[in-house]
Amino acid sequence: MCFIAEGRSGACDRYANDNGNLIRLDPLTILENREATDANVVPFLEREWNGDIVPGPETFITAIGAGTTYPDYKPAPFIVSSEVDGVDMITVVTEGIFSYCGVKLKIDTDRHLGDECAVVRSGDEAIGHVTTSEYGSQMLSIGGVHHLTGGSKKEGRLTCSTMLALCNGEPADLTIDGGAELTVQAGGAPIINGALEERMRVGCGSATVGMFAAQWKGLVDEVVVVDDHITGVMSEHQAGKVIGWEPTGIKINGRRSTPGRYFQVAEPGTGWGGTNLTDPLAIIDKFDPKTARAGLSILMVSTTGEHAAYFELNDDLIPVQHDMPDHLLPSVKRIEDNCEPALTSVLFMAGAGGSLRSGVTEHPVGLTRSVQKSLTYVSCGGAPVYTWPGGGITFMADVMRLPKNAFGYVPTPALVAPLEFTMRADDYRSLGGHMDYVMPFEEAVKGKTGRQNDHQLKGRRSVATSSSNPWPAGSDNYPWRNGTE
Repeated sequence: MCFIAEGRSGACDRYANDNGNLIRLDPLTILENREATDANVVPFLEREWNGDIVPGPETFITAIGAGTTYPDYKPAPFIVSSEVDGVDMITVVTEGIFSYCGVKLKIDTDRHLGDECAVVRSGDEAIGHVTTSEYGSQMLSIGGVHHLTGGSKKEGRLTCSTMLALCNGEPADLTIDGGAELTVQAGGAPIINGALEERMRVGCGSATVGMFAAQWKGLVDEVVVVDDHITGVMSEHQAGKVIGWEPTGIKINGRRSTPGRYFQVAEPGTGWGGTNLTDPLAIIDKFDPKTARAGLSILMVSTTGEHAAYFELNDDLIPVQHDMPDHLLPSVKRIEDNCEPALTSVLFMAGAGGSLRSGVTEHPVGLTRSVQKSLTYVSCGGAPVYTWPGGGITFMADVMRLPKNAFGYVPTPALVAPLEFTMRADDYRSLGGHMDYVMPFEEAVKGKTGRQNDHQLKGRRSVATSSSNPWPAGSDNYPWRNGTE
């Protein structure tokens, strides 16, 4: 339904008008099971096929640049036959157009980014929300059909453009209501309130006490590991008790859980241990004079080692800060060394339904059940996906495991993502698959599609599969090859 003028591209930047021919602008991407090298785009129409890709078990056609069946029913752009380990296989390749999709962000940082359910914005538009934090990571949910289509046009456009940037490995600027400003990018450290984050926490305060208790024994009288969730106190903690740590008379402001473990010592924030503290002494009440003594030494440290301070009690049993003793510096450094680097992970999540499944088979529910039974292997641009249990085909993929620029968009607004369904040829036939449109792999890599009077492909791009990905056509992906169904 789009009008594209001669020599111009369409609104989605996926198609162009070339002398009256509809041209797909992105090259079809084919994976090769080899070490990563620079990938060149080879236009189909400039020269004849010269066999520089050998079809077979070491090549896999992806849906990147393949085109789509949406919005009209028709067979998928590529339905490709091949033989793998002596078994006739079919791979159905199509780009899905997803209004029902979102991006999950896992941001490895100890800093508080915002309260649960706080709105995440791009510019001044709501595009997502904060979800539950996980151990050492802050989680955000971006997108979804309500932000894409349920609000204003501007909200939908900004939601779509932000998700597209994140899925294609580009940075995105976000703000959280009542929380932080951040810049995030898949595979990169987050920038939080203008500062580049360096590390995630080694564990909660209690875990940190447990991990390093023996290494602190004999070096200091008391250790307090400050943490927004569970602050650990060595002399009370079971880890300290087991190795004979003497009580110090310390009292902590907060809600005591089990011995040596305290909740709610401060409000969440970007200070010590993910709290709003700039002065760690704010969590210490008066010491018990029956147990405490002048000169008692105290190490206070955060769960990343970023913050650390050393105190000694004066004659009035009040902590006074001193320079960090040399013998404690290695233990603080050890916490830092055991923290993993701060990282942003971007996971694309979508539900595959509608005409996408009809492009695979005449009986869409059959495809769903085949996926659920692991008879059909689902990949996204050749990368593995996690398929959620329950009804439908709801999948999630790490965008770092896909080739570059694997995602597109349409002005609906919606994201365009590649999907491949691989199964036995006999299973595909039993699903009511479009057998009349099956083509050998050799024809697919020449740029032919399985439909008449369709668009032309711009070119072919050959890329190496990621070393961390299972090979999409590999036998390990198919339980039936091991005698199980």
